[in-house]
Amino acid sequence: MAVQEQDERVSAPEGEAIVRRPRVQKNITRAIASDICADVFPVGGFLPTENELCLRYGVSRTVIRESLKILESKGLVRGRSRVGTVVCAKEEWNILDQQVLEWIGPRIFELDLLKCVLDARRAIEPFAAEFAAERATVQEVAEIERAWEQMRDAEGDVARFTEADVAFHAGLLKASHNQVFMQLASIIRAALEFSLYASNEAVDARGEAVEIHKQLVEALRMRDKAAARDCSHRMLDLAARDLALAIRKHPPAGE
Repeated sequence: MAVQEQDERVSAPEGEAIVRRPRVQKNITRAIASDICADVFPVGGFLPTENELCLRYGVSRTVIRESLKILESKGLVRGRSRVGTVVCAKEEWNILDQQVLEWIGPRIFELDLLKCVLDARRAIEPFAAEFAAERATVQEVAEIERAWEQMRDAEGDVARFTEADVAFHAGLLKASHNQVFMQLASIIRAALEFSLYASNEAVDARGEAVEIHKQLVEALRMRDKAAARDCSHRMLDLAARDLALAIRKHPPAGE
């Protein structure tokens, strides 16, 4: 998966430093990460040496070193002085990072990450909905309702529907006025987007989801904590059903 060396640099007058193109750096980082996620470089093993990686991907040692720094910052590898770079266990990967999720790609179904996201949502969202029914400002309720309207209007467009769906749930967490939940709205946004897209894509129609989201908006407006919590539980049950469909559509490799 080599990237030509000339693609990574721009011309510079003699004697001046060559400026490298960020695009190539990004491509090489993604290439190494994708190979790690595909078990080309298995967990617990060492990556090839820098020189070997240079030959494999067709770039300089500078590019390889920068890529390894990025991968280490995201928990995929760990450098060991005088020994080499080891591939970390999957439990150490920053799976809430959008780039990591993109690198994992279709294997996200095999690694059970989407079910883990759903489990986390079950532990958090019903409480957030209840708190939001009590604490949300009029403006926050209006923003959540606007997200629901965008879901309703984008029913036939999975990407637009998911974008609005993510905004709805992120808005709900923020409207809880619980500082931890409010922080989580930003931290889990990428994982939530992948999870919701998988669920939304798995079904032919999303009218049932639109209706439950509408009922939750109404519960927030009426300040009905019990109804908001109930809507959240039903919403998550629906998400579990749709996610099960998505998983069946993406069987593990080899099946």
